[in-house]
Amino acid sequence: MKKLKVLMATAEMAPYAKVGGLADVLGSLPMALKENDCDVRVVMPLYGSIDREKYKLQHKFANIAVPFGGRMMKVNVWQTSLKGVKVYFIESQKYFGQKDIYSADNAERFLFFSQAVLYILPIVKFQPAVVHCHDYHTAMIPRLLKSSSFEYFREMKTVLTIHNLQYQGVANGKILDLVDLNSNGYDVNFMEQGIIYADQITTVSPTYAKEIFTKEFGAGLENLLRKNKDKVSGILNGLDLDFFNPVKDKLIAKKFSYAKLDDKKINKTALQKSVGLSVSDKPLVGLISRFVEQKGLGLITEEIIRLDCQFVFLGTGQAEYENLLKALALRYPDKVSVQTKFDIVLAQMIYAGADIFLMPSRFEPCGLGQMIAMRYGTVPVVRAVGGLADTVIDQTNGFIFKPMTVAALKNTLKRALMAYGNKKAWQKIKQNGMTTDFSWNQSAQKYLELYKADIISEQELLIDVANVRRDYMDGKAHKLKSLQYLL
Repeated sequence: MKKLKVLMATAEMAPYAKVGGLADVLGSLPMALKENDCDVRVVMPLYGSIDREKYKLQHKFANIAVPFGGRMMKVNVWQTSLKGVKVYFIESQKYFGQKDIYSADNAERFLFFSQAVLYILPIVKFQPAVVHCHDYHTAMIPRLLKSSSFEYFREMKTVLTIHNLQYQGVANGKILDLVDLNSNGYDVNFMEQGIIYADQITTVSPTYAKEIFTKEFGAGLENLLRKNKDKVSGILNGLDLDFFNPVKDKLIAKKFSYAKLDDKKINKTALQKSVGLSVSDKPLVGLISRFVEQKGLGLITEEIIRLDCQFVFLGTGQAEYENLLKALALRYPDKVSVQTKFDIVLAQMIYAGADIFLMPSRFEPCGLGQMIAMRYGTVPVVRAVGGLADTVIDQTNGFIFKPMTVAALKNTLKRALMAYGNKKAWQKIKQNGMTTDFSWNQSAQKYLELYKADIISEQELLIDVANVRRDYMDGKAHKLKSLQYLL
């Protein structure tokens, strides 16, 4: 049986170029699909920041012509392999020569990238059954495919994964002139186009797939999504279990396991010393996040800080929230440490050394922090939204609150602190979290089911139509009704 061929198109992929969680997904999901007997490849822009020597990029194809803006733009294709998965890089000095992944002209840059993705496929001799697009950056690909008369693209199906609906790629409609599409004089929304033209739409958690039909979470596209609800589903992101592994983690003070959870205390002491908190048996609450409104930082008030525990906050973001947390640290220096920076070592120390991990998000399409925390025996306290609601079970592997209020967060933290005081119960909650399966294998199998179901149903329809036509041509008049129905 032939392997299913899938092309993933993305703006980010770890380790080559990363701004957020999108890169982490692309750094893991393709490999999990490959392990499930899928011929999967990835294509992304070749940004100026990508080290060609470090990642062993090879120059494979030169001067591929891409029609754009009424003329032929030339691109080069570079290639490497990540854990056995081929990765193509599209080089264009005009659009991706700079080091920054994102810039002011994102719409034109990623429209060009989307067009280029299609035009390199015959050259690299890869004809996927499915083109899997990620977020608004590649959401125009389904429309470009369906608008093409090129026979090479005729049977390709498309999947659009929405990682965060807040980012939609809105631009002046005239930009579509660059690829000979009609905007009807209106602004164009890349995400909207993807929702309309993609064969299937996924989000990065089942709960988020339901939430985006509502005004609260739909970001203005809820009505369109409801019209297309039959092709929307949610598949939870997985976790890189090799990297996030307390048994092998070289960045933490003391490696530990499910069977040796007492060694976690050594990591707590190391964390307290590292961030300037007193070494204490009091519960230590950690938060690693962008300091922005989405992450619920506004709920961290003096009322929360007065609880009988310590806090360590790591991240950067809006000055409003950085200043809020720093003010609390000045007022309560023995209880609060605020680290306004990006520090992967300190992040791992917090995952391994904190007792409680805090995620009071307004919305969270999937969230990885709560899964990483559980992997390290750190108990999450989260708001019941998106992937947080799908992964945390109240009083089983964490604690959940729903209202977006200080009172709700305070009451839930108090419940967690009470549980912390019961050594046997707390140990069970930690162990439940550590044994929860967050592997990418589960997610990969669900994506494969989605790919195959869509392709098989399409093929079956074509076979049915062909059979009916044959019967009709043989003079079997009783098939006429079926013919009219199918066609």
